[in-house]
Amino acid sequence: MPRRLSPGLAALLAFAAQVPGLQAQQAAPPRRKPAAPPLQSQIDALREGQEKLQRDLDELKALLKAQPARMESPAIPKPQDLITLNVGGEPFKGSALARVAILEYSDFDCSYCAKYATEVYPLLDHLYIQGGKVKYFFRDMPGQDHLNALFKARVARCAGDQDRFWEAHDLLFKDQRPFDAPGLARFAESLGLDGAQFNACVASDRHLDAINRSAMGAARLRLRGTPAFLIGMLSEDGTILRATRVIMGGDSLDAFRTVLDDMLKADASKPGAGQPAS
Repeated sequence: MPRRLSPGLAALLAFAAQVPGLQAQQAAPPRRKPAAPPLQSQIDALREGQEKLQRDLDELKALLKAQPARMESPAIPKPQDLITLNVGGEPFKGSALARVAILEYSDFDCSYCAKYATEVYPLLDHLYIQGGKVKYFFRDMPGQDHLNALFKARVARCAGDQDRFWEAHDLLFKDQRPFDAPGLARFAESLGLDGAQFNACVASDRHLDAINRSAMGAARLRLRGTPAFLIGMLSEDGTILRATRVIMGGDSLDAFRTVLDDMLKADASKPGAGQPAS
């Protein structure tokens, strides 16, 4: 004989039957919040880095837009407009003992800069830099209308981390075509670079701040286009450049020769010139 349910239990079962899914909800385990994807933290970090890079680029573009139109003819500052720059710790080419110095502001995507780098710079290098007469500094001034200039500046500095900056400098101006992945690999191989180290550097923003500081410094000096050259004398310890001449364009060796020769003569005529420092 079937067992009869008590009136209370029967009423409870009837109520449960009227609420669809109640039993399923009671039986199902609580849902857990999906775990964050394993790469989420890396994606977030990459996004933050991209946002910082964009802010830096926006600031740099604003400064570059404020520059006057490009000027191709040489410009000579007045004596009272002496330009003083701190070059301490910056890489250079030439003798550490040289007192006369050239500081170039340039753009790896600039055709004027490439013309100078392939036609005039080799003559300066042969006549003045390799012979220990002149110390040569290079600073970046990527133009806002040159889409690959900033990337190439980073490429050159990453090569410089492996003591190949000047070799990279020559190759970048010799061939100004944009890089693709295979081309970048061939570039690193041709310079004998450690590929993994070079690629990691290029993929990072390691040198971005230094490039931005260089470009902002050029903007503060109101330099009108690239290439631009500041020529002057270094302090005794080689950390301060006091530039008294500015050359824009660098179209020929003659644009530099008279200036450099005059400065070298003036330096040689100073008391104690050529004597070892005590």
